[in-house]
Amino acid sequence: MIKDYISLAFENMKHRGIRTWLTMLGIFIGIAAVVSLISMGAGLREAITGQFSTLSTDKLTIQNAETGFGPPGSTAVKKLNDHDIKLIESTNGVKAVISRLIRLVRFEYNGVLKFSYAVNVPKDQKGIDLVYESTNVKIQTGKLLSAGDSGKVVLGNDFTDSSVYGKEIRVGSRVLIQGKSFEVIGILKKASSFQLNSVVFMSEDDLKEILNIGDETDLIVAQVVNKDIIQDVSNELARKFRQDRHEKVGEEDFTIQTPIQALGTVNTILNVINIIISGIAAISLLVGGLGIANTMYTSVLERTKEIGTMKAIGAQNKDILSIFVIESGLLGLVGGIVGAIIGVLLSFLASTGVNAYFGSDIFAFQLSWSLIFIAVGFSLLIGLASGILPALQASKLKPTEALRR
Repeated sequence: MIKDYISLAFENMKHRGIRTWLTMLGIFIGIAAVVSLISMGAGLREAITGQFSTLSTDKLTIQNAETGFGPPGSTAVKKLNDHDIKLIESTNGVKAVISRLIRLVRFEYNGVLKFSYAVNVPKDQKGIDLVYESTNVKIQTGKLLSAGDSGKVVLGNDFTDSSVYGKEIRVGSRVLIQGKSFEVIGILKKASSFQLNSVVFMSEDDLKEILNIGDETDLIVAQVVNKDIIQDVSNELARKFRQDRHEKVGEEDFTIQTPIQALGTVNTILNVINIIISGIAAISLLVGGLGIANTMYTSVLERTKEIGTMKAIGAQNKDILSIFVIESGLLGLVGGIVGAIIGVLLSFLASTGVNAYFGSDIFAFQLSWSLIFIAVGFSLLIGLASGILPALQASKLKPTEALRR
């Protein structure tokens, strides 16, 4: 009997043709949005956490309170200084300390003027090596900056785009930064970080000279002797900073962050994004459900005489109810399956495009069968729920009244 109901439902869907596909359009969009966006969210999470995994877990980042959006420390009104560096160096458990400057500079090449972020490298080779280790930079052509490399710069991979400056920047090229000429000695490999792709690495003395920077730094990186004590060192630094600045707990104008804390913050943001995405997709599914309900009500009106005939030859209310519920459920099921396929394809194309752009497999394509089954199952439930009221209306029609209409 159920097989006959399903067969009849398929015949009715085929008979309505375009109307059936238009009815399922909302379901297509909703399920495709759920599957593709959540899959891409999982890929994004994998890409970001993958970048954090390349960072050492034995480093702390200290910076003052920010006043806006921008690179770390660049928008802080009150800058860190040498006094803060000495305070960190005197803390038990701290192995090395480096200061970081991240500033916006005028960059000119071949008569084209742009603005880019310049980042300092420390004066000593040990500090320079720590910077390269922390940022996970890789050289593509030329070499990285070393201690004593004055008047020289290393550029991110985006600077090699000849369409921007009308001429390719390569190792040996001369560029103007804040009006002063510098030699390009290295080009970095394309990274997953947009900041690294557009960064200008230069010596600390050069950066301070062209921007007239005095006793200040944007952020400080501290390496601890053992990653197992990083939280203890963080707590001690926070205590010393509060004492030095005469601040109470909860009123600090500075932050001390570990890689684990940073990763936790990013995961929280990604979770919020996924919730918002799911909410938007749920609205599409609701619209799709209303479309199914509208179609089923219309179907009841169009097939009133057919319902009367079936009842006249012995069909019971439960038979009519089953036919319409199964039909609405099939609309949701087919819509969910097609939507899931579209969502998977969109997710795959997005990950392929991102990986092709960066030249590495950083954006993983996440095919979650559990997500697909849940999405299709939810679509089926939406279809069934949307068809219950029209099905009840159809099952309650009296044969004589239905045949007279």
